[in-house]
Amino acid sequence: MISSNHFLLHILFHLFTTATLADLPGTWQLLVPNAGVSSMHTAVTRFNTVVLLDRTNIGPTRKHLRPGHCRTDPNDPVLKHDCYAHSVLLEPDTGKLRPLMILTDTWCSSGQFLPDGTLLQTGGDGDGVKKIRKFTPCRASAVCDWEELGEVELAHGRWYSTNQILPDGSVIIVGGRAATSVEFFPARHGAGAVNFPFLVETEDTQMDNLYPYVHLLPNGHLFVFANNRAVLYDYTNNNVLKQYPQLAGGPRNYPSAGSSVMLALTGDYSSATIVVCGGAEYGAFIDRNSDSPAHGSCGRIEAMISDPIWEMEDMPFGRIMGDMVMLPTGEVLIINGAQAGTQGFELASNPCLYPVLYRPDTPVGLRFMTLNPGSVPRMYHSTANLLPDGRVLIAGSNPHYFYKFNAEFPTELRIEAFSPEYLLPEKANIRPVIVELPGKISYASGFDVVVTVELPVVGIVEVNLASAPFATHSFSQGQRLVKLAVSSAIPAGLGSYRITCTAPPDGRVAPPGYYMLFAVNTGVPSVAKWVQLI
Repeated sequence: MISSNHFLLHILFHLFTTATLADLPGTWQLLVPNAGVSSMHTAVTRFNTVVLLDRTNIGPTRKHLRPGHCRTDPNDPVLKHDCYAHSVLLEPDTGKLRPLMILTDTWCSSGQFLPDGTLLQTGGDGDGVKKIRKFTPCRASAVCDWEELGEVELAHGRWYSTNQILPDGSVIIVGGRAATSVEFFPARHGAGAVNFPFLVETEDTQMDNLYPYVHLLPNGHLFVFANNRAVLYDYTNNNVLKQYPQLAGGPRNYPSAGSSVMLALTGDYSSATIVVCGGAEYGAFIDRNSDSPAHGSCGRIEAMISDPIWEMEDMPFGRIMGDMVMLPTGEVLIINGAQAGTQGFELASNPCLYPVLYRPDTPVGLRFMTLNPGSVPRMYHSTANLLPDGRVLIAGSNPHYFYKFNAEFPTELRIEAFSPEYLLPEKANIRPVIVELPGKISYASGFDVVVTVELPVVGIVEVNLASAPFATHSFSQGQRLVKLAVSSAIPAGLGSYRITCTAPPDGRVAPPGYYMLFAVNTGVPSVAKWVQLI
């Protein structure tokens, strides 16, 4: 029997815990109860639709292809004649889903948007390892689908590689299992790949150099991180310009799965800060140890100074397979993942349901804020993507080889949205609304953005460009946020304000393509409008 004192303590603990959770920032929303596929790869298009993509060799999904559009593949180990969709197009505002046709296996592939808004998708497993695919987005009322390029293919098979758009609008494809090289799309100097010895040097017995973290710096070179090391890479001359200090805390890339972002570029764009967070203990993958504690450490480094060092700090939770999402404000959302194990099928436990906000301008030791927890475990093969309305779309999680719905951590078909604190209703009166801006902006040019705000503007309204990355395996390929030089907001009548902005100086700061343009007033972002930077 429970004593009255114990019962009272139990009630007080319950009330305290409930109140604490209710007071944590952020809210959750179920967008789609069944997307039909578990999204291993996710990307947001300029038409405010979302491409969800899984592998093809998993057998039946929960979404059929359109009648007459079945895939016939004699080499498929599960379904030779496959009438199920393995990719869908989602309208987040309505929840509508449309099946897409993908022909070759996209398991652990890579992607990047091209300057014209086309999604380039490369590699995979099996018959997809050398394939190049394109998805040209269209409005929700039209019909668009995947296209497999027949006339060109990758020089090296690419499985677990990383894509990054370059200043000239081409794409570099880095690494992959058994591919210690880089290549380009379109191919440079004819077809072929270029050996990249750094990927040989960082390969260990569990191949912790897969899905390398690749960031284009505003000096035009690449910051490439693999395992626990990083280099400054001149891809034009295939030359390593700098070896950065080793990051303490063990391996950070697949399968030991931390995550990484480049913080917002601002000012004169003469500096770039890289953050790498989380990861698994070395050996957890080899030993198939799902109980091995995840790392909670983060390293932060100034990539463009002469003698950079890693500044270390700890997250509130150890985390593997977390996704780091650049928010329109310049803060970073860390979400999804687990507190033990490693990447791989059946290899993680103790899901980390608590998102964390990383506030880069706060002193070290005070940068992390714990947010309102979700209720859906998002582990292996989950994704997180910024939406134009400021929410973060959360998809996927399939820690099993096939779709499995009766497991402790089932295959996840639900799509959720997490709303940061800046979307609280009480902040609506300071949330700007963009009413005027050009559809295209040219490098180094001036242009105006007109916004309306319910309450008078106090101070500077930021205007920030956010890319639409390709999110997969705890890293968002091509993710960047650029804060533009702006004038003070000038009243323009009827509650509107005119802000004069200067576009990025060149493609090293922001490669050509479509960006979400946000106006941010006192930490509260507008709904973004898409602009093309040319």
